[in-house]
Amino acid sequence: MKKAISLAFFFSAVFTLIFILMSFFPKFQGMLIFLAVFLLGDLALWLSVRGWINKQGRFMKFALSGLYWTPAASLCALVLFGFIVPFIYWDVTAKAILLSLLMMTIAAKIIPLAITPVSRLAGFLLKRLFKAGTAWLRWVDICSWLIGAVIWLTLLMGMITWVYDFQVRTADFNSPKIPPSFNNFRIVQISDLHLGNWTCRKKIMDAVNMINALKPDLIVFTGDMFTFSTAEGKGFGPYLEKMHAKNGIYAIMGNHDYGDYVKWETVLAKQQNQEDFLRFYAGLGWKLLLNQSAVVRSGSDSINIIGVENWGASKRFQRYGDIAKAENGINRSCFTVLLSHDPSYWDSIICKQHPEIDLTLSGHTHGGQIGIEAGSVRWSILSASNPLWAGLYTKNKAGFKSVLYVNRGLGTVGYSGRVGIRPEITLIILHSVKHESP
Repeated sequence: MKKAISLAFFFSAVFTLIFILMSFFPKFQGMLIFLAVFLLGDLALWLSVRGWINKQGRFMKFALSGLYWTPAASLCALVLFGFIVPFIYWDVTAKAILLSLLMMTIAAKIIPLAITPVSRLAGFLLKRLFKAGTAWLRWVDICSWLIGAVIWLTLLMGMITWVYDFQVRTADFNSPKIPPSFNNFRIVQISDLHLGNWTCRKKIMDAVNMINALKPDLIVFTGDMFTFSTAEGKGFGPYLEKMHAKNGIYAIMGNHDYGDYVKWETVLAKQQNQEDFLRFYAGLGWKLLLNQSAVVRSGSDSINIIGVENWGASKRFQRYGDIAKAENGINRSCFTVLLSHDPSYWDSIICKQHPEIDLTLSGHTHGGQIGIEAGSVRWSILSASNPLWAGLYTKNKAGFKSVLYVNRGLGTVGYSGRVGIRPEITLIILHSVKHESP
């Protein structure tokens, strides 16, 4: 009876709190629903371990209970605090660390949360129907918690060490359309910096030094400089300004760069964020292409660089990309490189309507941040949902060969770490080849 009353009180308290908050903050309904689901799941898992915890000594009981409920209490506190002090005004480093630790803990609890109810049901059926012993099921529960602990420790390593394990990947691109003076032309692609998720700002200088050491003729950045607002870029300018290439740096916008993931207090506040965004790029000296094109010259030869705004096949993302506008006025017979943040634009639009565009460079996916890339084994948490998650892809249509390269990103989003998918700097080397005989 006491247990039933406690459960009823907990459920009532959660739903009452969520209802009150949704009444005062209708714009945050999605976040509040997630909070309610998380708390109820946490309660179900707590009930499965409470008996064991209560058998421990006073100190261990207090310590284990506190350890268990700290993530849930922290999540509630962060959500409530976020209503008072908007998310965009939080300290960048503290925000990245806190959110990552919470996500790690939630991920670690998924395994025991999934296994424990099954083992409880199996124990009930074995006892009632088959009169069988169920002591062994305790080890199933223990193993689920051990797996959760391994997940948490692995994600912690991904956050501390592997997130800064920058890797240079080289891709050679051959085409008869590449002019002889552009033979061995070196393009360095970076993507998805997400400055708001860096837990150590100085580490970005390591990446900048690696980029400069490649002696690029051209650097391109394929979007998502920020996660929520341009304010995240404070303090990063002096590092990014040290990046240089003979023919300059070209950039485009990603889905996060528009400030659409923030509940702005006023329309003017969002407009101000976009003005700050443009000033940030102007301060760096990077050339921002907003459905625009540029010509890179070498002697009497030239190639085209086209940059489109974000366009995603999923309706969750903006559809501002306009290739017709971007390539207006260019010489279409020249070798052309397209910068498009979301690779789905290549698959949905370029391959079908503009297969003459030779090379498309994208980012957006981060490679999933968690996966396995060892020899011929390539798997990412995005593998099932996004076939264009990282690397080189080719399609042939109407006599044209259209190529896409998806960069794994330098930064992170959400979880400030990487496991198995290293942050990437791509070196693309162009090679001029003669036309093949028919």
